[in-house]
Amino acid sequence: MPAYPLGAPCWADAMFPDLEAAKSFYGELLGWTFAEGSAEFGGYTQALSDGKAVAAVVPQMPGMEGTPSAWSLYLATPDLAGTAEKIKACGGTLAMEPMEVGPFGSMLVAQDPGGVFFSAWQAGEHQGFEKVNEPGAFCWAEVTTRDAVAADTFFPAVFGYHAQQMSDGEVDFAAWDLGAEPVLGRFKMTEDFPAEVPSYVNVYFVVDDCDAAVDTVKRLGGAVHMGPTGSPFGRFASVTDPQGAAFSVIDVTTMEGEMPEFA
Repeated sequence: MPAYPLGAPCWADAMFPDLEAAKSFYGELLGWTFAEGSAEFGGYTQALSDGKAVAAVVPQMPGMEGTPSAWSLYLATPDLAGTAEKIKACGGTLAMEPMEVGPFGSMLVAQDPGGVFFSAWQAGEHQGFEKVNEPGAFCWAEVTTRDAVAADTFFPAVFGYHAQQMSDGEVDFAAWDLGAEPVLGRFKMTEDFPAEVPSYVNVYFVVDDCDAAVDTVKRLGGAVHMGPTGSPFGRFASVTDPQGAAFSVIDVTTMEGEMPEFA
């Protein structure tokens, strides 16, 4: 697979206090199998769909007890050091300075000025997702934030996105592209979000049947926060797993309504 361009979502992972429980949940929900965890890298464990790498789960690190589980989205960069400098120059902060991950690549963790955590990845041997837009794999993500102005200024400045604003006025949503199809969305959080929910990146995984996936989430001890809901992009639902990591599931073959207009 060719290298992902600057700003393209290229990987997702999450840290869990109970790794085996996470593997059981996502294995049943998304059909994932798991590679052997790497002791050298803290038990980092790749999730596989049809034998292709689609995400990773990792045990919670010592000293991080009590930290909520959350999915982290990685944005590609060919120059991690340069991206780190841009992040700081544009008002963001580095939660983790650039570091090498063996021969696989280099990474950093950052926050935008509105508090959204994200990661950046400069590929080495590991380019990122080996499968996308199919059941069991990543297909989309949205910067879900209380400070839309900060996000709309920061992310395009750092990653070169062109922003298109949804023009219907009912939802404050923007689509960010790299000159062709949108690669990332930005959704402004409404009063429907509890005050204690921080801004975050909402990662979408494809399922065959959204309603059946929601039933599975509930049966396995997760929670459903919105949906299932029909849309022109697919039938989706926003959920959390039993350890509190938020994400969305979407059936991209079941579409309802007209495509929104962007300005």
